[in-house]
Amino acid sequence: MSPAKYRGTFNNGFLFSLGIGASSANLINFGTQKIKGRWGWRISLGLAAVPASILTLGAIFLPETPNSLIQRNNDHQKAKRMLQRVRGTNDVQAELDDLIRASSISKTTEHPFKKIVHRKYRPQLVMAIAIPFFQQVTGINVITFYAPILSRTIGLGESASLLSAVMTGIVGTVSTFISMLVVDKFGRRALFTVGGIQMFVSQVLIGAIMAAQLGDHGGLGKEYAYLVLILICVYVAGFGWSWGPLGWLVPSEICPSDIRSAGQSITVAVNFLFTFIVAQTFLAMLCHFKAGIFFFFGGWVVVMTVFMYLFLPETRNIPIEQVDKVWREHWFWKRMVGEVSGKSKIEGP
Repeated sequence: MSPAKYRGTFNNGFLFSLGIGASSANLINFGTQKIKGRWGWRISLGLAAVPASILTLGAIFLPETPNSLIQRNNDHQKAKRMLQRVRGTNDVQAELDDLIRASSISKTTEHPFKKIVHRKYRPQLVMAIAIPFFQQVTGINVITFYAPILSRTIGLGESASLLSAVMTGIVGTVSTFISMLVVDKFGRRALFTVGGIQMFVSQVLIGAIMAAQLGDHGGLGKEYAYLVLILICVYVAGFGWSWGPLGWLVPSEICPSDIRSAGQSITVAVNFLFTFIVAQTFLAMLCHFKAGIFFFFGGWVVVMTVFMYLFLPETRNIPIEQVDKVWREHWFWKRMVGEVSGKSKIEGP
């Protein structure tokens, strides 16, 4: 629904909103922890009904997108009016024609999951699996799930550990907002590269400090504990303007309409699967690797940064209906999908 030149900004707003919600929840937990009479957790849990109610009521008034009106109702005139409304101009016929053409192609595909395994869609399938997998092995959910535990481990108290979760949540939200501002200016590949380097350096430094100062059973001095907390914030910031929002943005824009539903389904399924696996295995890995857990995830960050630099084409400012041509121009993927000869099929004559 968003125009190509602002697609990254609007899509990253999804994770920015999640960040605001998570930061609000952390602030509520921090504020209710000292309420007596066992009411603290009840208030925290009950307040979750407020955004849920807003979301439910808001969905009633949410209009259909132009693409949905074309695909589900075949109502081109209503789709045109909606497109004029969201674009703020009457000159939308070219974009409407692209949507109609893309919808016609998608309707000819009866089995998108069978089609996505064809050789011509191999790049999209690889990215739909690799990106959510890599997103989870950055180690971000380890920080998110266990930030209070990690903070107590490195020497901070109970209240300070909850406050550290608030701090990392705010840092992540702010960095995601920065990503919204720059993603359509500098591109996806640049943010993946810069964010990957930032995460790797911070993880190596955290691991080195904890290995040298904490040992197997020791504790950190306060100065080192706060240094580790600062480095965790640096790591979270790197994730917040790279793998956090882009891990959802890029899979949503690389698939043509005829396999988009399959590609998105695979991305979400892989993401949830490895979120579960990492969360369930982290404590065992932490006991086994100890401070080396940060080197483990840092190694994965190197792998994924190099992978994205080499194999992900830039999709900035390219309409989704025409994004298939970037694969045919890529130095590696063109061997599978073929060189671009003239204009793409979606672009028309």
